[in-house]
Amino acid sequence: MCRALEHLPITCLERAKELKARFGSFLKQELNTMGHSQKTDKLTLEDRKKWSLSFHELLACKEGLSVFRAFLSSEYSEENITFYLACEDFKITKNSSKLCSKAKKIYEEFICCDAPREVNLDHETRSITLKNMEHPTLSSFNLAQSKIYTLMEKDCYPRFLKSTVYQELITQHVG
Repeated sequence: MCRALEHLPITCLERAKELKARFGSFLKQELNTMGHSQKTDKLTLEDRKKWSLSFHELLACKEGLSVFRAFLSSEYSEENITFYLACEDFKITKNSSKLCSKAKKIYEEFICCDAPREVNLDHETRSITLKNMEHPTLSSFNLAQSKIYTLMEKDCYPRFLKSTVYQELITQHVG
């Protein structure tokens, strides 16, 4: 047992286990409420297992992305996938007049200091992205998006694969 935990009263440890169990069932209820259960029930076991082959496979599948997003929301890091998807949408902007306003919105929502949904970027990436904001192009957020993709791939994705939600999707009987 962890040294820090061994000094806690047994009631605290029991309470922590209870909260973990409740939170897990809350997440399942949330997924059901959001319609994820019905979507994922239609997937075959092979489809679900593909998600573990690569992070790209997970994001390429609409249902996989949806479940991953719900997982990130449960971990209070949904801003990462939201930023990534906002960048994907930004890259396909055809109207040049909308490019500047979209760039500004993404920057203010995710990148600037104290942004409401600030993503975790190093100072250099933040500075380069700010410089790109002077004359936005479709590639203005490429570096920042790449950093967040790598963060999700190396950090969030492995936790997702180990999560109760994903493990239950794999073991769930497919009708």
